[in-house]
Amino acid sequence: MSEIPAKATESKDPLDGARAEAADDAVARVRPGEPLSGDAMWQSSPPGSIYDYIKVASFSIGPDGLVEQWSLRAEQLFGIPAEHAVGMDPIEAFIDPDLCAQGQRKMAEILDGREWTGVVPFRVPPSAADGECGREGLAEVYVMPTRTEEGEKAAVCIVVDVRTLRSIETDLAASQAIFGQSPFGFVLIDPDLRVRRVNYRFASLFGGSPDDHRGKGVHDYLPRPEAERVTATLRRVLETGDSITDMHVTGFLPGSDERRHWSINLYRVRSGSGRPIGIAWLGTDITARRAAAREAAAARRNLALLNEAGARIGNSLDLETTARELLDVVVPGFCDLATVDLYQGLLAGDETPPGLADGSAELRRVAFASAVSDAPFTGSGDPVELGAVHHYPFNSPCADALRTARPQYIPAEEGGLVQSTLAVPMVAHDTVVGLAQFSRTKGSEPFGDRDRDLAVELAARAAVCIDNARLYRREHERALILQRSLLPPGDPVASGLDIACRYLPGNSSADRPSEVGGDWFDVIELPGHRTALVVGDVMGRGLRAAVAMGELRSAVRTLALLDLEPAEVLSALDEIARGLGAPGGVQQATRAARRPREADLLEVYLATCVYAVYDSVTRRCTFANAGHLPPVLVEPGEDALMLDVPPGMPLGVGGEPFEEVEVELPEGALLALYTDGLVESRDHPLDEGLQAFVGALTDPSAPLEDVCDHVLNTLDTHHGEDDIALLMARVQGLPADSVGDWTLPREPRSVGRAREYARGQLLSWDLEPLVDTTELLVSELVTNALRYGEGDIRLRLLLDRTLVCEVWDSGLVQPRRRRARDTDEGGRGLQLVGLLSAAWGSRRTPRGKTVWFELPLPDGKNDMVDPAEALLSLF
Repeated sequence: MSEIPAKATESKDPLDGARAEAADDAVARVRPGEPLSGDAMWQSSPPGSIYDYIKVASFSIGPDGLVEQWSLRAEQLFGIPAEHAVGMDPIEAFIDPDLCAQGQRKMAEILDGREWTGVVPFRVPPSAADGECGREGLAEVYVMPTRTEEGEKAAVCIVVDVRTLRSIETDLAASQAIFGQSPFGFVLIDPDLRVRRVNYRFASLFGGSPDDHRGKGVHDYLPRPEAERVTATLRRVLETGDSITDMHVTGFLPGSDERRHWSINLYRVRSGSGRPIGIAWLGTDITARRAAAREAAAARRNLALLNEAGARIGNSLDLETTARELLDVVVPGFCDLATVDLYQGLLAGDETPPGLADGSAELRRVAFASAVSDAPFTGSGDPVELGAVHHYPFNSPCADALRTARPQYIPAEEGGLVQSTLAVPMVAHDTVVGLAQFSRTKGSEPFGDRDRDLAVELAARAAVCIDNARLYRREHERALILQRSLLPPGDPVASGLDIACRYLPGNSSADRPSEVGGDWFDVIELPGHRTALVVGDVMGRGLRAAVAMGELRSAVRTLALLDLEPAEVLSALDEIARGLGAPGGVQQATRAARRPREADLLEVYLATCVYAVYDSVTRRCTFANAGHLPPVLVEPGEDALMLDVPPGMPLGVGGEPFEEVEVELPEGALLALYTDGLVESRDHPLDEGLQAFVGALTDPSAPLEDVCDHVLNTLDTHHGEDDIALLMARVQGLPADSVGDWTLPREPRSVGRAREYARGQLLSWDLEPLVDTTELLVSELVTNALRYGEGDIRLRLLLDRTLVCEVWDSGLVQPRRRRARDTDEGGRGLQLVGLLSAAWGSRRTPRGKTVWFELPLPDGKNDMVDPAEALLSLF
């Protein structure tokens, strides 16, 4: 038998491993510390034991070398039922015929009392299940000599299919390789939730050898709350068979205070028969991955905060609102408490307030936000109320942040609510404008370097917006001062008119601060007790509009004093408005003050204007309009109506003439001029506003101040988004007995008649102190009309707040004042007029010219110039 080429080798009993594994399984089911009882060791193996895997077969050979007993497992292995196998020669039945001789010799040795272990090829006789041919196999055989009751030699054979052994060997090798070489922590937990086996990776993390962990529980590795959660999960997996994937567990490694994070996968392990024999635990250390995930989440949060800051901060040009917008972004998304302090001097308009460089200047708390408490705080030191002015001690972290323009960490006060504070200077254009403080309370994660960088970026964005708001506020205040300085002071006074006026800046709010506009109005007294009424509006807002308005208003006054007709005044204004946009005009002068969003405006100034001249003697008013809203007239006993004045083109467009309309105003009539801010709104059409304005003029006989207030109060709920200029005038014509009017023929004796008419009229007005001066000056003007004029001569005296004398003729040549030489006999008439009168001048009329002078009424003081002395002073 030793020559059989079956790789026969001496080996140990193959049942030894099975017995040892069964013993281990029995011992594992005994709790640590309990003695191993005989019952526990010799209890029946349940289904799913090791023999289910090995499938050991057995049979016995009698002294005659024939099979005496044949087990059921032998039937399964060789495919031969017991009734056929008993009595067969195993060598002839199963061994290849070429090996039969060797098999017979080996059997003789076995029956002679020798043990033998080896691998033997065998064949199974053909059967219906195998088809025409039999099945070949390879068996590992363990032959043990024995004796019968009669003392004869026999043998017992134990047979195992080599293929099953090789499969088990391969499975064990693969399992050992996977279990032992896995880079992850691998734990096998028994049904009693005790550790049955761990791999070297797990043991290297928690200390000791793999055997040192046998019998331990989850509480030996994890903190109690976490251990109880995991234990409950293990029981659920064992009972239900549901696997757990990527369960996160937190704990600590022995001898380390660093918190570790693991991702564990759990699944129930079953035997070949399906009996649950434990739970497999596969754990992966994800501490680094969790840290990276936190970093990525923090980066995403920071980007989201920056995106939100870009969208929400700077929507208003109000300092306090911008500061609150910053805090709305950071609380509670970035911190729990936050404040903003701005330099008080910068808020007041100072460019470099004292103490700005060293951080000791006064600051004002402009914003505060809290997610946990309403109590103001400074981050360190005493609390500061919202709106309070304060300063930080020179050696404090906040003062150091202001001084160095670098963020500072402020240590937490012992026992306080706050555990971490960042003091971040707000820097705009290399200038520190204030300080933002961000704090996190106890229980929150302290600020890190990434948080510091984010806080600096957020503060810088807000600082730029705050600085822009500060510059805008300064520009707005300057423009407002400029605009108010250009408006008439108080209520203007005019001959033959009762006047009331209002100017109101547009309503402002936190999200839409008002800007100074280009609205203006003016009342200009003209010769002959006439008055020019002007209302205009420069399109656009801000300092540029205010400056342009100032230039146009000055131009209107200059043109009005030239006594031009209304249409001529607007034509000249149109040329001036077009010139304002040219190089060197107001546009160039205010370029530095221009805001970035105004850079794309047209380089042309457009304005609307209505210009009216009222003559108190004739009570006639001449209108010219340049794109402005129509005047409103209320005659006594009549409803208000809008005058049909051709609108014309706005100033600055050019190329179109302006039309004039003359209207006679009855005594007591009310005339209203206004800008579009009174009647126009984003929420209401212009026509609705105009009708509301006309409807508000229900009691024109009331005092003008009351009428103005009633109009503004009535329209305030609908309008007021823009600046409002309102000019109202009630007609009070010059009485007939205050006018003296005569026509003189063109002859020399008309000079004497003119003196007589003037003397008689003055005496009737009880103005005897003015008689001599008036006679002298009337004589000069009539003489000039005879010498240089044409046609008949008209003399008119007007008495109101002053005495006005006018001499009319048909000549077009304007008088010109010149200095006479000592040898000249004439040329001193106009010098005398200028010396004795308060004012004098000439103007064109539709049919010639008018030369006039004005004398103040006597007030009881001897301040009149003596005509004789005046004459002597000319020589």
